[in-house]
Order: sequence, then C-alpha cells, then structure tokens
Amino acid sequence: MRALRSRVLQRRQCVRNALILLAGCVALAGLAATGAKNLPAAESFAQVIDANQSKIVKIYGAGGVRGLEAYQSGFLISAAGHVLTVWSYVLDTDYIAVTLSDGRKFEAKLLGADPRLELAVLKVEATELSHFELAASVPADSGSRVLAFSNLFGVAAGDEPSSVQHGTIAVKTRLDARRGTFETPYHGLVYVLDAMTNNPGAAGGALTNQNGELLAMLGKELQNAQNNIWLNYAVPIDELRGSLDEILAGKFRPGENRPSIKPAEAVSFSQLGIVLVPDVLERTPPYVDEVRAGSPGERAGVKSDDLIVFVGENLVHSCKGFREELARVERDTELRLVLMRGQELVEVVVKPMAPGELQEK
Repeated sequence: MRALRSRVLQRRQCVRNALILLAGCVALAGLAATGAKNLPAAESFAQVIDANQSKIVKIYGAGGVRGLEAYQSGFLISAAGHVLTVWSYVLDTDYIAVTLSDGRKFEAKLLGADPRLELAVLKVEATELSHFELAASVPADSGSRVLAFSNLFGVAAGDEPSSVQHGTIAVKTRLDARRGTFETPYHGLVYVLDAMTNNPGAAGGALTNQNGELLAMLGKELQNAQNNIWLNYAVPIDELRGSLDEILAGKFRPGENRPSIKPAEAVSFSQLGIVLVPDVLERTPPYVDEVRAGSPGERAGVKSDDLIVFVGENLVHSCKGFREELARVERDTELRLVLMRGQELVEVVVKPMAPGELQEK
C-alpha cells in the first residue's frame, strides 16, 4: 500500500510539473502571437493572471468512488462569499469545503442550483473578498483570445495558484445543434475552446478575455457519444444570469433547508402512485423505484429510475427532502416535478388522486 501511495504521489508531482511547464510555454506562445497590440508588456499579462487568481476557489465534496473525483472549481461573484460553480455530484453531500487562493478553508452552504443550466451557487462566511463583478461580464466572439482559470487535476490544494490556460474561442454556437451526440441537459449558447479545459476538476472555473474580464463558466466534462471526442466549452455569463438572480433571490434552493409549513391536508405518496427506492442511507437520492399502473404518476409520464430533482421551484437532494416537500403541498394541488432521466431533464405535472381512489399497497 505504501509503495502504491508513493507511485500515486510521484505521478501527481509529474503531472503538476508538466502542467506548470505547459502553462508557461502556452503563455509565452500566446504573448508572441498577440504582440503589443493588446498586451504592451509581459508584466501586464502576468498582472491580469495575478489579479484574477484571488477570485478562483477550489471546491471539495462527494466523490472518490468509481473513479469520480471529489473536487471541482469555482469563482467568487461577491465580496460576501458567493461562489458560482457547476452543479454536479461533487455538491451532493452535507459537507462542501471551499479553499480560497490564500489557503483559507471554509465550509460552504449550497444556496441553490439549476440543473437545466448546470450551475450552482455556494456561500462561504467571509467578507471583503476579491471577486468578479457579474454586471461587468462581457461577451466574446469566435477568434477571441481567452484565459481559463481552474483547479484542473486538483493540482492546487491550499494557497498554490490555480492553473491558467491560454487559448482561443474556436466557435460560438449552441449545444442543441448536437442534441443526441453530446449528452447534457444544457442546450444553449456556448463558447467552444481550443484549449484543453475538459479535464477533471476544471469544471466551474472562470473564462476571461486577455484583459481579465469575465466571459463565461467552464463547462463539465463532455464527450461525443459517437466518436469519443471531448468537447472543451464554456457557458457565457449572460446565459446564466437569469437563474443566478433567482437563486440569489431565494429560488431553486434545497428543500431540506426550507421552513416547515404544514397544510391542512398534504399530498401523500399513495395519491401520486410513485414509490421511491428504499431510504437506507442518510441522504438517499430520490430515485423512482416503481410507478403504479393507472396512477397519476404514470399518466403524467413518470418512469422507474427517474431521479426527482425539483418539486416546483425547490431543489430536493434526498428521499427525505422529497417527503418534506410533499408535506407542504395541499392535497388538491397539481405537483410540478422536474426529473433527471439519463442525461435529460423532463418536466411533468402530476394531479394527485383523491383519498381512497388509489389503494396503497
């Protein structure tokens, strides 16, 4: 075991050294290609990178099994500690850790998420933090030179600087043109990059122009199902702005954190005809185990193996959270559910049956 750990650490160090060398070579090549038109001196390029390093954070959460990395990237969007990142399995845990560029570590709270845009917002209890101004984000076009800030491969663990890659926006397009080829719930506008940003841990990082202005958030690892080619892309901030505003206003928040409001008569599982998987873990994901024949769930289109993501506008993480959401819904109220079916998000509306109309098994 010690020999194996030693080999892993040696390989990690080799990867880190290679990345540092590669980043230096890419930066020099970018300077040579750009010339004095945009960057009059080498130190101005370094200043842009240094100015943005303090805005990048390292995020640690769930993972560590079946080859799943337990880390990803994010960036600060307020002086009060709001962090923008991707919505992923890493955040599906009760304890999310965020490390700032100066090495300080905080426990982060998940304020909310929108799986349709694959974004999430975290909050750490810190103040006066250097951050990107969302209102000052700018658009970009094909051919624009960009910088990608992230903690790819988890190279930075404490106060080490995040990795920076220099590249170009190859094309500005929509992912819905590739529906069925790339499996992702997001089908909006993206910047396709020629830099290798599609690496473990890079998702959620920041994409800026050469002046350090925020352009986009780095997308998750995405592979073409037909030819196994990986796509390097980022989602423009303008595409995320609406959901960001709603999350910061209190929508799309985890159901477990909502205040308890009990209606006179709440919806029950038997009225929906939906049976969840056994709730055997502390935080069992709300997968559908069975949908009873002739039930409202079946008529609405709910299927076995669907993962319940939203009840109305409230995000649910567990079977317990789903039960708590049902306990807040009046019996005769139509229930809007957002389901994850494979990599597709499906929205259904379920009209609960009256008591006694469906016999519970």
